[in-house]
Amino acid sequence: MLTDSHAHLNAPEFDEDREETIARAREAGVTRIVNIGFNRETIPTSLKLAEAYDFIWTAVGWHPQDAKDMLPEDLDWIEELCKHEKVVAIGEIGLDYYWDTSPKEVQDRVFREQIRLARKVGKPIIIHDRDAHHDVVETLKQEKAAEVGGIMHCFSGSWETAKLCLDMNFYISFGGPVTFKNARQPKEVLAQVPLDRLLLETDSPYLTPHPFRGKRNESAHVRLVAEAAAEIKGLPVEEIARITTENAIRLLGIN
Repeated sequence: MLTDSHAHLNAPEFDEDREETIARAREAGVTRIVNIGFNRETIPTSLKLAEAYDFIWTAVGWHPQDAKDMLPEDLDWIEELCKHEKVVAIGEIGLDYYWDTSPKEVQDRVFREQIRLARKVGKPIIIHDRDAHHDVVETLKQEKAAEVGGIMHCFSGSWETAKLCLDMNFYISFGGPVTFKNARQPKEVLAQVPLDRLLLETDSPYLTPHPFRGKRNESAHVRLVAEAAAEIKGLPVEEIARITTENAIRLLGIN
């Protein structure tokens, strides 16, 4: 009863064996997958994937790296897609100060526009935050994101930042890094996140967990993240799987 709350199974890395990859996830006990469409190219393919499998849902949004390419009509398009029964969130959206692909001021505008849209349509948001913890939290506060809440995807911040996000109605999601030997901070934060706000993900094909680090990631590997979380929390892996799946159902309605 595992849930991968963030995957990119529509990525080109899966073009040769997508069906087999999804079948392996099912064999590993993955009962729900949320796939992410994040720009003009990936939103249609993510939606098509969600329509093809009854256990896959999609989020649609505009990634901060692509913010400079977003047009007003793209925001209207996302709003229209939010009526689709398989669209469960707006995302991934946020700020990325690591990759210098869109100016910060453009990222900020696009981020705020999508938070406002989420509040308008009543959808939770999935947050991409890379090297921008302070600005992400401040923007969420200023734009009243607590009204819809959402997911801090592949959280990499401190416990202090996590607490601020929890206070704003967000769930904290962890992926492959919690399996890395030297990833001290994610493990320390996971240990403190309340069980009813914990989610698991792969971010496939990226952030592959140990012992497959360096290879392509896939949704079946969410079991390895669950095993790491179970060890950190001192609970059976089956209990972690059940709790995190119930959390995803409660937040996203993927039942």
